[in-house]
Amino acid sequence: MNTNLEYRVGELLLNHGFKLVVAESCTGGLIGHRLTNIPGASEYYLGSVTAYAYEAKERLLGVKRETLAQFGAVSRETVIAMAQGVRKALSGDFPIEKIIGLSVSGIAGPGGGMPGKPVGLVWVGLSTPGGDEAFEFYWHGSRIENKEHSAEAALQELLNYLQKQHEKARASSNV
Repeated sequence: MNTNLEYRVGELLLNHGFKLVVAESCTGGLIGHRLTNIPGASEYYLGSVTAYAYEAKERLLGVKRETLAQFGAVSRETVIAMAQGVRKALSGDFPIEKIIGLSVSGIAGPGGGMPGKPVGLVWVGLSTPGGDEAFEFYWHGSRIENKEHSAEAALQELLNYLQKQHEKARASSNV
């Protein structure tokens, strides 16, 4: 496992004073596991919700039943709602503008695929003070490989966002 990615994410979260919360579905807690393998992660990682079933996504993360019915659990709309929901659910006493929500939902396989949503389809969501984004991926591995690829992709998208924020901060300090 590549812990370099988790270290880099942690350093940038700390540098910018951000806290991270995660909503996981198909990865089943793997992202949280990877983050907590880093000593000191409690300085920036508040926690996660593993919401596998529709009911958990609704009850714990506030995903609307209409969103799930119209778009399904594996969709841009759902991962954005999950990322927004986990930000609200786990913010505690921290200002929401300092919290980043990361989410993932997909079809790990080997079953569960359907027309338009094949096995290996994964969506990653990111809810930040600057707005919300979603990223679509297709994996072609085993169930375990698809989960690992999904966790890696989610952390990489988070790192990409944090690096952009870091570059913006450096550019504004050089003005």
